[in-house]
Amino acid sequence: MIISVPKALRRLCYIVIFVALSCLFYNIMDLLHSWINPVPDPYIPEGSAVRAFHEIQPGGEAMNPGERLRLYYWYGE
Repeated sequence: MIISVPKALRRLCYIVIFVALSCLFYNIMDLLHSWINPVPDPYIPEGSAVRAFHEIQPGGEAMNPGERLRLYYWYGE
């Protein structure tokens, strides 16, 4: 069986590039996941306490499109 060294090196190069791009894609997706996830709230009520939700009033403070998109993905609505 004849093994061509240039072909083997070329395939090894493609495998290395594929693994590197896969790792890069994974890290980018992890970064987006940490950006979209809500921040844990240290002021969560304990016991039978109830926390009220404050909605954003239309016409109030204007949000930029990036913040609106993050809020959309955060609440899933």
